[in-house]
Amino acid sequence: MTVMETTGTRTGRRPDGEDRYTISEVVAFTGLTAHTLRWYERIGLMPHIDRSHTGQRRYTNRDLDWLDLVGKLRLTGMPVADMVRYAELVREGDHTYGERFELLKATREDVLARIDELRGTLAVLDRKISFYADAGRPLASERSR
Repeated sequence: MTVMETTGTRTGRRPDGEDRYTISEVVAFTGLTAHTLRWYERIGLMPHIDRSHTGQRRYTNRDLDWLDLVGKLRLTGMPVADMVRYAELVREGDHTYGERFELLKATREDVLARIDELRGTLAVLDRKISFYADAGRPLASERSR
């Protein structure tokens, strides 16, 4: 089972048994634009993408799995430079596990801090919502009249 099968794609579903996709099919599966896909490749965030005999990009299921991970890293707020560094480390091989571990651990700590901040923000919103929900109700002393 692939990452995409367990987490689902953004807008589309991969056809069963297929492992070669055009850029327009990847756009449909991921919700990313063709411009973004080409940019990811240009900056080194994507591995080398194979091409057909006519020069058209051909993405694999592995590429789609990578794009799913990149999407998750983007949601964490990881800077693009760190994502590119992570991609470089992956391409360098297993001896970079320690550096990858540290990069992902630091990102996790940032995410946990943001979650705490959002919980505090949510508590403020809940108090305000409660205040306004009660503001329109008559007081108990007014209801008995």
